[in-house]
Amino acid sequence: MMLRALIRRASSRGSSSASGLGKSLRSSRVAASAQFHSVSATETLVPRGSHSRSFHHRSCPGCPDCSRTVFNGYQGTALQRWARPFSSDSGDVVEAVVPHMGESITDGTLATFLKKPGDRVEADEAIAQIETDKVTIDIASPASGVIQEFLVKEGDTVEPGNKVARISTSADAVSHVAPSEKTPEKPAPKPSPPAEKPKVESTKVAEKPKAPSPPPPPPKQSAKEPQLPPKDRERRVPMTRLRKRVATRLKDSQNTFALLTTFNEVDMTNLMKLRSQYKDAFLEKHGVKLGLMSGFIKAAVSALQHQPVVNAVIDGDDIIYRDYVDISIAVGTSKGLVVPVIRDADKMNFADIEKTINGLAKKANEGTISIDEMAGGSFTVSNGGVYGSLISTPIINPPQSAILGMHSIVQRPMVVGGSVVPRPMMYVALTYDHRLIDGREAVYFLRRIKDVVEDPQRLLLDI
Repeated sequence: MMLRALIRRASSRGSSSASGLGKSLRSSRVAASAQFHSVSATETLVPRGSHSRSFHHRSCPGCPDCSRTVFNGYQGTALQRWARPFSSDSGDVVEAVVPHMGESITDGTLATFLKKPGDRVEADEAIAQIETDKVTIDIASPASGVIQEFLVKEGDTVEPGNKVARISTSADAVSHVAPSEKTPEKPAPKPSPPAEKPKVESTKVAEKPKAPSPPPPPPKQSAKEPQLPPKDRERRVPMTRLRKRVATRLKDSQNTFALLTTFNEVDMTNLMKLRSQYKDAFLEKHGVKLGLMSGFIKAAVSALQHQPVVNAVIDGDDIIYRDYVDISIAVGTSKGLVVPVIRDADKMNFADIEKTINGLAKKANEGTISIDEMAGGSFTVSNGGVYGSLISTPIINPPQSAILGMHSIVQRPMVVGGSVVPRPMMYVALTYDHRLIDGREAVYFLRRIKDVVEDPQRLLLDI
């Protein structure tokens, strides 16, 4: 009996606590629902352009806000404001960028603009020029249109891939181009009122005249200082990248190589006679004029084959002997010195050499020569005679080991067969790296140049 009473009492207590727990759970649900509704009503808390969905429960009986779409973050102007930063106001605008400039060139200087904002350009038309250490490169328009604006200035350093200009390709692109700003006319300055003369107070008491003071002693004559020219008669112009590159390379050549120069003189009678005799037939067949340069190139090839150390180069503790002959020719242009290369000159005849020289010289003067056409080279020939140079000591073009200098042709009295006769003579100079080339090889090299030029038939007989 006592056990039954205890069980009844425990069950009655459990039911009352369970009902209390149920009431607390129902009150918690009501509070959470109210809080949930309050959060969903504050739609303005969602940031503009955010990808967040509205924090709202899917449906709730008796809630007026539940009839709205759950993804209200993408409705109305919210979607437009989110998408607008990613849209393009002018989808018909293209950009001109800096092209690839070669393996050894990482940047350049924007030298000049060939067009102005508002100008019409065609596809692949040059709009600007970049000056590098070696060549001048054009920036071409990617499409036909009108230049809206330039993104860089003249003199800025640019790299491959940098944006240079914006070009509109639409039909009415002219209307989108901003008109050039005109400087407002400044109003004429108003004339300033005349300055009032200070009033001089008249002295009431007449002053007694003073005795004249003795003249001052003459100033001591100091040493005359040198009179320098005024600064307004000087001009300061920044060096071009090509000129800076040439200066650096030539100075490195002086600092690195043991430079030494040897000379000889060449009688040009037979080579000039050969050219005069066959120049018309040569021009008619090959379309180029027969010059003296091709004769010296062939002579240099023969000399390099007889003295291969002149065609070699030092690399660390090793000597690299080249089994090919790529001859560089120094060409002076208005922008600086460039050195294009005649590839495999040992496999060319006179006509091939003349055609190659004419093509490279034309490109160098026009500024259209490429990096590949100037890369490499195992030996250099420089013709200073076209400018009237009588004799000089050329500087080696690194990393080569020697350079041949040609000079002007001058009629000089020479002893031929016991008689003194006038002969067209040319001084030739060979500057070489004395670390690699001894004086004997250098002299033999110039002797071979002299023998071949004075008797071109040696090339036919290979003697």
